[in-house]
Amino acid sequence: MLFLIAVGIVAVMVTVMYNTLVRKRNQVQNVFASVDAILKKRYDLIPNLVAAVQQYMKHEQQTLTEVTRLRARALSGGVSDQEKFEIDTRISEALRGIMVAVENYPDLKANQNFMHLQQTLTEMEEQVSAARRAYNATVTVYNNAVEVFPTNMIARLFDFDRKLVFEIQPVERETADVHALLQR
Repeated sequence: MLFLIAVGIVAVMVTVMYNTLVRKRNQVQNVFASVDAILKKRYDLIPNLVAAVQQYMKHEQQTLTEVTRLRARALSGGVSDQEKFEIDTRISEALRGIMVAVENYPDLKANQNFMHLQQTLTEMEEQVSAARRAYNATVTVYNNAVEVFPTNMIARLFDFDRKLVFEIQPVERETADVHALLQR
């Protein structure tokens, strides 16, 4: 009888820990889907931005082409989470470069359509940043559950793996040299 009670308690504990891990994994997937939705909105904005800038910025054609190529890759499907992180980082870098280069084009800066696009892009970048923070917080909670005893035993048993967080590249941590950027 005592043995059955002990087995029952262990079974309940395993079930509770397993269900906790499933809920946390599902929450990570839900937040990642939110990040995806925001990135999709950003990707939808890119062709308008490129079209508005293209007529002014002949010298930055390579950057515009790269942004367009990255957008197409991100929307192509079959992209792993890690690849999405890398594409997102590269798009962010390219968009920052475009916005810095705009400083050399007074006519473009005065264009109402471009100004609206620039404002929309700034808002999108803030939303992307907030979504990354929410995703990273959710992943941290999940990763803690996967690694902390005793749920780590259940996680290992049922193949619950750590998730990657959005990380910025080391170059983005450096202070920007605005003078050098404006001299491009």
